[in-house]
Amino acid sequence: MIEQSTLLVLASASPRRRELLAKAGYAFRVEPSNVDEESYDKAGITSEEHCQMLALAKAREVAGRFPDLPVLGSDTVVDFDGQIIGKPADAADAERITRMLFSKPHKVITGLALIWKSKGIEIADVDTTIVYPHKLTEQQIQGHIAGGLWEGKAGAYGIQETGDEFVDRIEGSFTNVMGLPMERVECLLRRCGVLTQ
Repeated sequence: MIEQSTLLVLASASPRRRELLAKAGYAFRVEPSNVDEESYDKAGITSEEHCQMLALAKAREVAGRFPDLPVLGSDTVVDFDGQIIGKPADAADAERITRMLFSKPHKVITGLALIWKSKGIEIADVDTTIVYPHKLTEQQIQGHIAGGLWEGKAGAYGIQETGDEFVDRIEGSFTNVMGLPMERVECLLRRCGVLTQ
């Protein structure tokens, strides 16, 4: 049960994260961070470290504006053999990513950070889900690119939209593949006292 007096701040403009929090019944407001994700160097760090670093950066930036409220930051990437796959730049890039990712299993990794500045709380975590894809036909690939559902999504797909057509099975959190592992979110909120029994 979330304390009614405590409003969670979501440091993200993602409609999928907003939807997941709303479905879970959380009271929250959306305040996207001004962090430039492209300015962060991926060299020499793991995908997990990269996600956690960005989640912390986003949460810290927004927490500076809302020090008296708990702020949740997150960042999701797809990891293919250690290579970070972000959002596609255009249709050609989306097709390249789709052909690559749906050739063998890949990971979806989300970094999470919860900061409550006035209480001195700063917690970070990471969640990983392994996605086992179906081998896509040429027709499926072309239909996916033409449909535009790849836009704005890490890995050029959304499991909530492509579902069983693209994915054989997963190991881990389904909501993580959507962009916010709700099981881990609940744990973070309990650890910092936002959630009570």
